[in-house]
Amino acid sequence: MPGFKAKTIKSVIRKKIDQWLETIEDIPLRERVAKNTIVTGGSITSMLLGEDVNDFDLYMRDHDTTLRLANYYVEKFISRKQKGIPTPMSVQDTDGRVKIVVKSAGIASSTGTEKPYEYFEGAPDSSAAAYIGDIIADPEKIEDTYQEIEEKALATEGESKNKYKPLFLTTNAITLSDKIQIVLRFYGEPDKIHENYDFVHCTCYWTSWNNELVLRPEALEAMLAKELKYIGSKYPLCSMVRVRKFVQRGWKINAGQILKMAMQISQLDLTNLSILEDQLTGVDTAYFLQLIQNLKDKDPEKVNAAYLIEIVDRIF
Repeated sequence: MPGFKAKTIKSVIRKKIDQWLETIEDIPLRERVAKNTIVTGGSITSMLLGEDVNDFDLYMRDHDTTLRLANYYVEKFISRKQKGIPTPMSVQDTDGRVKIVVKSAGIASSTGTEKPYEYFEGAPDSSAAAYIGDIIADPEKIEDTYQEIEEKALATEGESKNKYKPLFLTTNAITLSDKIQIVLRFYGEPDKIHENYDFVHCTCYWTSWNNELVLRPEALEAMLAKELKYIGSKYPLCSMVRVRKFVQRGWKINAGQILKMAMQISQLDLTNLSILEDQLTGVDTAYFLQLIQNLKDKDPEKVNAAYLIEIVDRIF
């Protein structure tokens, strides 16, 4: 399948965002969001390469819009009064960090399933079928596709014809039906958001306030070569684990890029549980949840590299 041209990509995103905006019933909020939305990440890469889009990652330009949007969808989610929805659920705003708090689990789904799973929205194409299935579907049906699960969740309410409904909420993001994901973890101008990105091919972006699509030359070059170029990230451990996914899809990476990740990781104290947990937030595998839980149950004074290696070998 040939990739889309820039004009077509801009048109696709504009139409997608306009459709979504029409479903926001709070008019002042809708107008604010319309002037402060950034689309970046894997969706643009996928369209340029002629691949299916997993989801459109949306970031807000400022803190206030992010906070208001989070409150809006939490209220919408609760108002649907689905059987089994965990309570209390609230939006927390601490030191400029907007996050959704759902009991102690950190996630809620429209099917009522609750699971202690942390999802890092900075990963641009993270709605893999196994991940979605593990969270909001029967564990025995983990092979279900995103679309199938989505249809089941909406059909439960008789809302299969309605679009852009909240399917599940995590600490860091709100996932709506119809391939929209609203990121809460980061906000700001595109360059600020991309400080949290790891590979250059994910840094093309579209802005709602001027309907502009920016295709960075270095990103396009990386896409053409299908080569991972690491640009530095606040989450280098997550980046190193994510390399596996891209390699499986035919991308390549040279030793220098791995060295750059390793150098950043070397500056982290991974025996510090809070640092390790933060770094692993972007890794979408339940095994790491088991790792964190094992470490939480251990005396912090006894957590060292040897113990970490032992636990990793035992879990994996």
